[in-house]
Amino acid sequence: MSKIRIATVLDPFTDRNLALAAQCGVDDVVLRFPGSYQDTLANLCRRVESFGMRVSVIEGFLPIEEIKLGTPEREREIQDMISLVQEMGAQGVEILCYNMLSGSDWSRTSTTEKERGGALVTAFDRTSGEFVEAIRSDSVVSENQLWEHLQWFLDRLLPVAEEAGVALTMHPDDPPLPTLGGQARIMWNVEAFERLLELYESPSNGICFCQGTFAEMGVDIPETIRHLARRIRYVHFRDIRHTENGFVESFHDNGDTDMFAAMQAYHEIGYDGAMRPDHVPQLCGEEDENPGYSMLGRLYAFGYMRGLMQSAASFPGP
Repeated sequence: MSKIRIATVLDPFTDRNLALAAQCGVDDVVLRFPGSYQDTLANLCRRVESFGMRVSVIEGFLPIEEIKLGTPEREREIQDMISLVQEMGAQGVEILCYNMLSGSDWSRTSTTEKERGGALVTAFDRTSGEFVEAIRSDSVVSENQLWEHLQWFLDRLLPVAEEAGVALTMHPDDPPLPTLGGQARIMWNVEAFERLLELYESPSNGICFCQGTFAEMGVDIPETIRHLARRIRYVHFRDIRHTENGFVESFHDNGDTDMFAAMQAYHEIGYDGAMRPDHVPQLCGEEDENPGYSMLGRLYAFGYMRGLMQSAASFPGP
């Protein structure tokens, strides 16, 4: 039996979606920055536990934008992050997922591409120049400055994370490009992750292996899982299909990656952490939901992932 724990974000974070996740065999719940729920982390953890699951990851809406840009407000933000990590340790929440995307989060040029049966998915076309969400341009930083700001952040937060028993896991830049919308990017290839891991040997300095974003890079997914194995602490499980000028997201079973070979690779390296289905297609009736984060496609993904996990445990590969 696979030791990987199926995890999920819940958008919206309701009792109905908590019940659906529990019924589909989800083990762990991924929360956004607790302040976005207008509740305490302790209360949120208890609510999740009442459905037989646990909170193991926090990612998204983190107060680190000024840290990325290096403005004076970063001093306030780093204190907020220190408090967050300390509270995570107190509540047994072991993973914090962050990124160094300056001026934006993940970016797309469309949210209405058609997948199997007309399901809606997001897409990126590097020739478009029109982004679904604007990229902040009032403060622009260089590649070297981003590395400096990242080191400033980790110098202050890693010791706190080590003491709290929390792993900081870096998410790759999505899409993985050296620049986007006039902003530099630094976490857009495997070499960048090697550099990050060499900077700090700390067990709290880890990777969020966003499989879809690494697929966007064009790398061999199973081989890259093996290459980065010892520092993968969290996994986003999704896939894409490459296009002439970019990519479109896909159902988990309808992209370019051999997903069974990927799951075999996780089994081979002994990965036993949280793995969540990342962006999913919007199914009928969900067109008003948050692109990539609607619930019905997530239910489909839970079953597909569980089948792959059981198969990989029975047929571990070469």
